[in-house]
Amino acid sequence: MQAKFFNTKACANPCLSGRQGSCLQGNKYFSPLITGMIIAVNTRMLLPNRMEGIGYFSFETLRRMVEQHSEHQFLFLFDRPYAPEFIFGSNVIPVVAFPPARHPLLWYWWFEISLPRILKRYRPSVFLSPDGYLPLHDPTPSLAVIHDINFEHYPLDLPFAFRKYYTHYFPRFARKARRIATVSEFSKKDISVHYGISPELIDVVYNGASEKFHPIDEPAATKIRQQLTDGNPYFLLVSSLHKRKNIVNLLKAFDQFKKSSGSPMRFVFAGSKRWWTPEMETAYESMEYRQHVLFTGRVDDNHLADYTAAAFAAVYVSNFEGFGIPIVEAMQCRVPVITSNISAMPEIAGGAALLADPFSVTSIADAMTRLVKDEPLRKSLAEAGERRAMAFGWDKTAGLLWDSLMKTV
Repeated sequence: MQAKFFNTKACANPCLSGRQGSCLQGNKYFSPLITGMIIAVNTRMLLPNRMEGIGYFSFETLRRMVEQHSEHQFLFLFDRPYAPEFIFGSNVIPVVAFPPARHPLLWYWWFEISLPRILKRYRPSVFLSPDGYLPLHDPTPSLAVIHDINFEHYPLDLPFAFRKYYTHYFPRFARKARRIATVSEFSKKDISVHYGISPELIDVVYNGASEKFHPIDEPAATKIRQQLTDGNPYFLLVSSLHKRKNIVNLLKAFDQFKKSSGSPMRFVFAGSKRWWTPEMETAYESMEYRQHVLFTGRVDDNHLADYTAAAFAAVYVSNFEGFGIPIVEAMQCRVPVITSNISAMPEIAGGAALLADPFSVTSIADAMTRLVKDEPLRKSLAEAGERRAMAFGWDKTAGLLWDSLMKTV
């Protein structure tokens, strides 16, 4: 379907969908074959080869909802030309609204100027925002998916303009929303307490993990390790290298672990260095064993699944998480997990991971040592993790999100 840009100076009744017969009765747009609601969705996080946590959440849930609810029309609102792979069915109307919204000033423009004009023209029954942002002055009933409010706990982790926008607008988004969905019981309580929202208005819709993440046999794992770390076992962190991911303490802990254990272990960091800081650089340059650390940069999904399945263990000891998808991805691969003992991570681990204090270098290093030295522990965590991962799945997420959406209308 050809991309169409929304233009408020166009004719009084423009057919933005680009489809014959989709315009009817003034400013209403829908296929005459579809008799249900018009559901508007903020889809600006659907970016080919650039999706991260919220993007994957959007992709996996929306794909299922569009396919399973063909009686409804979905209005997908993009902030740039979209990829055809994101138009999941004939019941999707894609609209591109200017400008590309990747900065606080452009967020304001997109949500407070561009979107209200489109919503007024289409008059949808409900507005779904998978990243939690809302047009504050539009009357459409809205469901905001607020994954976490880490910026309320660690505002200085973000650039000035970003943290000012988040701390100013997200309390308003939360109060504007008719309902809120979030990805853990921890985040539900956190949002309720910080923003004074009744827990009855917040629904938990746990994340899932891609089916690409699954166990592989030892010959395949050996081949991946040979290509990645010259055949050596490795710890793995899957994440953008952001301050919140506790990169400094991870580097220090790995160096401490290496000094005390003499292990051939390597550490693979799979993620973009976009948020790399001078403090991280200093920690890395100060390492005695920095030659045993590998930064892969951003990795595509297929390679990431391979890297995860071939890892000795996944290490995910963030300072704060609303969920932590890499925890579940590793568990699906029967790979043992070390994660933090704070925020949502113990909830997601469900007793099937080794917990460490993210603020203690020694605690993280000791957890690494335990896994290397205690093979029965490593085996039991891998088995328990695989069972725990069965509690999560994108089919479940999509179903719960749909239920929350229906409560919003």
